[in-house]
Amino acid sequence: MENRCKFWLPKKNRFCANAPLHNSSFCGNHTPRTAGQWIPCPIDPSHSLLQENLEGHVKRCPLLKQVQSLSTRPFYQKGVNAGKDDEQKEPETLIPTSGSFDNVSSEMKRNALYSLHLSEFFELIRKIESVHAQICKDIKDSYKIPEACGIWIKREVDRKLPFQEKHVMQQASILGNLEEFGVLESSVGKKQCGGVEVEQVENSNGVPAVVEFGAGRGYLTQMLADCYGIGRVFLVERKSYKLKADRSLRQKESLILERLRIDIEDLNLNAVESLQGLPYVAIGKHLCGPATDLTLRCCLANQRNDDRCRGNCHLRGLAVATCCHHLCQWKHYINKKYLTHLGISKEEFHAITWFTSWAVDADHGSDLSDVTDFKLHPDSIGSGSEKEEHSGDANGVEGMARNMKAIERAKLGFMCKQIIDMGRLMWVKEHGLVTQLVKYVPATISPENHLLIARHVCHF
Repeated sequence: MENRCKFWLPKKNRFCANAPLHNSSFCGNHTPRTAGQWIPCPIDPSHSLLQENLEGHVKRCPLLKQVQSLSTRPFYQKGVNAGKDDEQKEPETLIPTSGSFDNVSSEMKRNALYSLHLSEFFELIRKIESVHAQICKDIKDSYKIPEACGIWIKREVDRKLPFQEKHVMQQASILGNLEEFGVLESSVGKKQCGGVEVEQVENSNGVPAVVEFGAGRGYLTQMLADCYGIGRVFLVERKSYKLKADRSLRQKESLILERLRIDIEDLNLNAVESLQGLPYVAIGKHLCGPATDLTLRCCLANQRNDDRCRGNCHLRGLAVATCCHHLCQWKHYINKKYLTHLGISKEEFHAITWFTSWAVDADHGSDLSDVTDFKLHPDSIGSGSEKEEHSGDANGVEGMARNMKAIERAKLGFMCKQIIDMGRLMWVKEHGLVTQLVKYVPATISPENHLLIARHVCHF
């Protein structure tokens, strides 16, 4: 016990089993942080360090070599898709400003919201409900299991490939919606899939290339290649993963695979030499928070109205499953102009993003399909006695938020998610694409079930 870390683990009812550091009672994981200022690593913001150690750390950060190598690639352009914080003149707001921070943490969003008076809190909810009623009128259920994906649904593919039904259903519906929207063409009927090896399915859908953003292990592209056929694949992912689909994809003789390990924020897609001149489809399953905005900007920001069908890259269509809206940031958001026109300020946007977590903080196995039909009445939230109890309390909003019914919280969360996604839809529409926002799987499969799909008119 003397050679163990002295940090007590209450769930395990014992001390940490790791060895303590020299001249310390704790291991490296449990050593209390000093009072110094901790800052994100400028090379890899996923970890932090003491500001006083910054000069030495940047010389030996584990990702230093990768960043140095990436900076020499022609498609690397630091912050090219990041957006700007001050693009629009903001309307007046009831919420205290968050300063000039590029990334506002969930804690900062929560603290700003809890500092409101109850009357201001209810006024914000009324504004959210009014905006939602104004712009979110046509979001339909679109659960698709296309015939082309039957080889996956029936598990007629390589048994070594990972199979989780909920992920397969989501992937199949994304592809089914692309097919119904006219972006993909099924090869079923032109060549039989039953009894024929997947690799023999021809690229008959007229889309030579696919770019999967936030690709992870790449199994959305794997299903696309197996069921529809594709000529060239680009997997964009900033992290390194084990058990990727790359090995299986590379075994397809007719397919060329290229993995781009880069943050979407820094990717100049027009500078990817092997993609230039190729029509392509952009896809993404669960592009967390601002990754959706970065992807849309990456595909469309440099495309003007007079050259929609020309240029280095030809976007045929896209399908992006949005999620984790609580991570969204005003700087990165793609359509600040639209929200500002609706009277939503930067600070109110951050409050809206914080509310979105309420949509998915309940039991994911519950049926939330009818939650959007539930009528939220701000004046009826909480009982009269609760309002009186919290009205003079500095933490009145916090207490009121905690006492809201689960269905009220879920309703507000889903409304906020849809407002954010409808702003994205309108931005894509302004760039000349036919666009829809649909629910592509039931909430019981995934509460993050909104899919933004689009296609170019000039290609079809």
